Amino acid sequence: PTGRNIHALDPYHIPTPAAIHAADKLIDSLLKRLTAETGKLPESVAMVLWGTDNLKSDGEGIAQCLALIGARPIEDELGNISRVELIPLSELKRPRIDPVMTISGIFRDLFHHQADLLDQAVRLAAHADEPIEMNFIRKHALAHADEMGIPLDDAAARVYCNASGSYGANVNHMVDGGTWDTDDELSDVFLSRKSFAFRKGQWQPARQVMERALSTVDAAFQNIDSFEMGISDVDHYYEYLGGVSKSVEKLKGARPSVMVADAFSANDRLSSLEQMVRLETRAKLLNPKWYEAMLAHGYEGVREIEARLSNTYGWSATNNAVENWVYDDAAAVFLLDETMRQRMAAANPHATAAFARRLLEANARGFWDASDEILNQLREIYGNLEDQIEGVFS
Repeated sequence: PTGRNIHALDPYHIPTPAAIHAADKLIDSLLKRLTAETGKLPESVAMVLWGTDNLKSDGEGIAQCLALIGARPIEDELGNISRVELIPLSELKRPRIDPVMTISGIFRDLFHHQADLLDQAVRLAAHADEPIEMNFIRKHALAHADEMGIPLDDAAARVYCNASGSYGANVNHMVDGGTWDTDDELSDVFLSRKSFAFRKGQWQPARQVMERALSTVDAAFQNIDSFEMGISDVDHYYEYLGGVSKSVEKLKGARPSVMVADAFSANDRLSSLEQMVRLETRAKLLNPKWYEAMLAHGYEGVREIEARLSNTYGWSATNNAVENWVYDDAAAVFLLDETMRQRMAAANPHATAAFARRLLEANARGFWDASDEILNQLREIYGNLEDQIEGVFS
């Protein structure tokens, strides 16, 4: 219970020194890993910022964006963070990385002051009298301003969200409902929802500027704030991180590296998206201890198992990040095993049918290469489940 303390934090003390220290270490590791994998330093990184994880971490995600830019918060005489300043290149010892920041509606509502600080930082960098090979923000903003015929300040917009009062990217709704035919539809809905740039305290339409900024992105990144709520527990991770990486793929013509970092580990916190999908699949979806605990809850437990498969499928739709064995094993454990299938169908036939339908959709869309024998079995199972739901018996 919250008791009498209804305030999560003081926004004028975010990010905290501890958050800044942790962020500096992680960004250093991120840049080293991306450089090792690609052979060059990334010029631009798409960052996803949520409100809740920044509440829990005292602004670590905010500090990560400042670290990429090479900027630091400055306190006034009262100890409040009121502005930012650029770290001199002689101290930074690397180029300034261009961050394209997509923030959630909750972040927008909770952290208006921090959105302003981040906006200040990128605009300071865009106007800094520095060589463009050491300042990728300025390099890209100058090029985009020239290409689009707009002022440098407009081309330097890097903090993006929904229009005021609007929430979500809606990529998850399209994927979950199967109401998409091409990848372009997923990126288009993301861009139409999240392309409002922070400018002078207001959120203003800036889709063309956002598209140009995303076209330079080399990698996408998001924090995971707890193992209890991982990338396959909810659909919002692939809605945001998947949505922005799919948009980069469309605009740049190449899939970016997608990285995540957990906020609950003391050691190497960085993982590729593919590594994290494998980890969560083995630790939860295909872990007997996990799914037996879910089945103990009957109807809701089966619904949770199906939701986890669907959320995992979301990473196929947005990033093609799910390996074939995941679907192979999911089919074998939950549907091709007659005893397990009957247990699930007895508790929740609708979710069990949805599980089968999702596997068939994964195959139909080319995300899962299943044998004809398995597909025929799944079609028969799905048909029987539909008959059970509708009360049709032979």
